[in-house]
Amino acid sequence: MRIFAVLKDMKLSVVIVNYNVEHFLEQCLYSVRRAMQGIEGEVFVVDNNSVDGSLKMLAAKFPEVKVIANKDNVGFAKANNQAIRISTGEYVLLLNPDTVVEDDTFSKCIAFMDSHPDAGGLGVKMVDGKGQFLPESKRGLPTPMTAFYKIFGLSKLFPHSKRFSKYHLGYLPENEVNEVDILAGAYMLMRRETLDKCGLLDETFFMYGEDIDLSYRITLAGYKNYYFPETRIIHYKGESTKKTSVNYVLVFYKAMEIFAKKHFGQKRARLFSFFINFAIYFRAFLALMSQFLGKVYMPLTDVVLGYSGLAAISYIWGHYMIYDGVGSYPITPLFTIILPIYILIWLATAYFTGGYDKPYRIPQAAGGVMIGSVLILMLYALLPESLHFSRILILFGTVWMALQMTLSRTLGYILKLSDFQYGKNAKKRFLVIGNFDETQRVGQLLKSTSIKPDFIGLVAPNSGKDIPEHYLGNIAQVPDIIGIYKITEIIFCSKDITHQEIIDKMVEWHASNLDYKIAPVDTLSIIGSNSINTRGDLYTVDIRTINTVPNRRKKRLFDFSISFFGIVFWIFMAWFIKNPVKFLGNCFKVLFRKYSWVGYCPTEANDGQRLPEIKKGIYNPASIVSSELDDEAKSRLNVMYARDYTVLKDFNILFRMLMKR
Repeated sequence: MRIFAVLKDMKLSVVIVNYNVEHFLEQCLYSVRRAMQGIEGEVFVVDNNSVDGSLKMLAAKFPEVKVIANKDNVGFAKANNQAIRISTGEYVLLLNPDTVVEDDTFSKCIAFMDSHPDAGGLGVKMVDGKGQFLPESKRGLPTPMTAFYKIFGLSKLFPHSKRFSKYHLGYLPENEVNEVDILAGAYMLMRRETLDKCGLLDETFFMYGEDIDLSYRITLAGYKNYYFPETRIIHYKGESTKKTSVNYVLVFYKAMEIFAKKHFGQKRARLFSFFINFAIYFRAFLALMSQFLGKVYMPLTDVVLGYSGLAAISYIWGHYMIYDGVGSYPITPLFTIILPIYILIWLATAYFTGGYDKPYRIPQAAGGVMIGSVLILMLYALLPESLHFSRILILFGTVWMALQMTLSRTLGYILKLSDFQYGKNAKKRFLVIGNFDETQRVGQLLKSTSIKPDFIGLVAPNSGKDIPEHYLGNIAQVPDIIGIYKITEIIFCSKDITHQEIIDKMVEWHASNLDYKIAPVDTLSIIGSNSINTRGDLYTVDIRTINTVPNRRKKRLFDFSISFFGIVFWIFMAWFIKNPVKFLGNCFKVLFRKYSWVGYCPTEANDGQRLPEIKKGIYNPASIVSSELDDEAKSRLNVMYARDYTVLKDFNILFRMLMKR
């Protein structure tokens, strides 16, 4: 049955579904534009109601793209189908927005499909943002046993076994063309006549599983799916979803259950459903535990080491110095009440000074201990005489807490754990590869972000002998430059380097444990990804200072403190502030987190700046301005407030508004 009533006047139709990944979409489309050169084709972007400015970017920079703007998030399958139905290409490519294709990817894939009429679908070799091969580039059919081996980790234990590694076909060479069962939805090239026979994506799948279902139906229609590694793409993975989340586990494995009920016999479907439902709870439990341990392992380490050391110090000091070897401090209240309170105060102050912000750093943790010690001494002075133990325990405790926090974080740094940084290791040292104009632009962009680069070196994109002034060398000399200048990140200017060469170099240098970014032409973003498991990193001109973890915490602490003390000391403050009754009501609103003391200026229109989300403010930066401001001026104030946020700004705005007469 023919689904499409179209004229085949195009060779290739590219379909990209976008949802709030503007910068990744922009980079993807720049690579697509290059790869489409010499090919009669069309590009569709189906936007699932993004609010990040994607549509404005498309209109301004990619007028040739055919845009379908949905008013709701209709899901991956339905969005793709919307574009496929009106496309006219002989071949249809489903492409993720968080990908970068090589300049000749499309021409190579089309040539292969033209020469293999039995091919219904084709997938390519995918690498992550560090140039490492992604095993999902080639996949097998997720039968009950294949799913069982994957769910319980046997496929990881035996990655090249024909029995256990069927999910990712680990026994097939990654650099050889082979038939496969399943194509990855990130890059799924299909023959239109194949879609005529097997149908479009099944819209029962909202997200995940639709690529497996369609790939399987391609084979049922009598065609073959091929893994084609003679071209590559970068797939940053996971920009629209967090794959360690419980929600991902539920959605993904439920999709597998839908697939089993649709294609397997009733008996096999029941078996598959049993495994899937077991896997849902098992993986959801693991995801929850992983998230929980990821958040508490450092505080828990400090609690265990801190209390153990302080308890030992207290016992030894009490036994030998206070009780002359015949006893020690009483277990109650010192060991069961006082010491735990001390530990909690030290941990709380370390938290508020950033001691538990990732990456973990020593100065913030040690500084928090010092502030905590001051608070403990103040508390000590207020305690009754019966609870006064030697002040030297507080001194010993301060030294021990600072020492163990330093040692635990130093150990994390020595082991090169991703959550730890120390000293100059925390600073990034960049190498920018490109011609003069682009490297200057990228250098200025880096300096305008919040990353504070420690070093920016320039490298010419060719291997010629003439090296421009102020350049460290050329691209052939990069391995030596990395070692000499201790480079941590490399940025490729895609205007001056082909995407094929970028991927070549990422694969060639990935053993150096570098991070890579790509700076697309004429854009304010630099995009990359650290690993297969992390979200892509994004450097943009920074207006997100207000949304950093320390500043969110400081802003909330400021709101809480002002509200709490405003309520407690309201009777005294009423003599000095403007409108004390209204102030008291505002204190309760802020205390219960309905408002913040200071927020953005309200504007009539969307300013397109995509500011970080914060609570509505009682006051705003425009409150202290005597004259009425238009929307444009308010928008500029909002950007400056978000970009340059400090607690002092909030205090200044609040003080001036309260003291206005």
